[in-house]
Amino acid sequence: METQIQRPQPRKLHRSSCLDSTNTRCVQKLTTVSVPLILIEFLMTRIYQVDSFTDVPFKGNPAAVCLLSQMPDEGWMQSVAAEMNLSETAFVVPIENGDYQLRWFTPTIEVELCGHATLASAHILRETGKALDAVRFMTLSGPLTASFRDDTIELDFPASNIDACTAPEELIDALQVQPLFCGKTRFDYLVQVSSAAMVRECQPNMNKLREFGLRGVMITSTSDQPEFDFVSRFFAPGAGIDEDPVTGSAHCALIPFWNNHFSKDILVGYQASQRGGIVSGRVNHDRVVLYGRAVTVLKCELVC
Repeated sequence: METQIQRPQPRKLHRSSCLDSTNTRCVQKLTTVSVPLILIEFLMTRIYQVDSFTDVPFKGNPAAVCLLSQMPDEGWMQSVAAEMNLSETAFVVPIENGDYQLRWFTPTIEVELCGHATLASAHILRETGKALDAVRFMTLSGPLTASFRDDTIELDFPASNIDACTAPEELIDALQVQPLFCGKTRFDYLVQVSSAAMVRECQPNMNKLREFGLRGVMITSTSDQPEFDFVSRFFAPGAGIDEDPVTGSAHCALIPFWNNHFSKDILVGYQASQRGGIVSGRVNHDRVVLYGRAVTVLKCELVC
């Protein structure tokens, strides 16, 4: 006797775009497609949230990491970053020679360099078995290498040159501090003040900081705690982030800056945001090696 098997009916899905489980970009635009239920999971892509520069969940700087097989269009990536609403969302795509293309988006713009989202991306590639000893990313700032040392990740970044300048009166007014030193990097202002307390208590006027046209402003001083060499905070309202919890790219300037003040090979900095985070590093010629840890706090499926 022959048994009749009831097959599931296709489900109607309206999709502006989609990513399959191998992260292949579909190019359907607001069309109705018939998709069997068994393919629903196939249309999803994995996205992770990682706390960087910490070994404790819910500290450090959270970043989203999206693993793909092809680089999608910029509008879609910007929309995902706005939806995640974190300081950065990283998009990671494998390319030739075992390398990966890496791009970073804030909720409002694409940025040329991001330390904590690079750390998060390397962490996820190792956690998912896609990278073992090291991984190299191709980025808008050139090749960036992440190497794995037990539970620590080493990031090899370009050092940021700091050009001393007179602090603009508008900047002093926005920060409400008296600088000991003011300099400019390619991306940001660096402002040194006289005490760690001034760094922690700084309450800048974000509307005024947005008017400077640079990505952000870092404020820093020597530490008042023996386990750290310096403290800092980073404000980037021009990039859609009033205060970044822990900023790896800022330490590409902070490590070389404080390297001139200390006779130490490795410096340890504490970023005194509300979440807080630790970034250590050393100068290596025209490069900076940053050391950090990371914790995965969220794994989910992106379905559109």
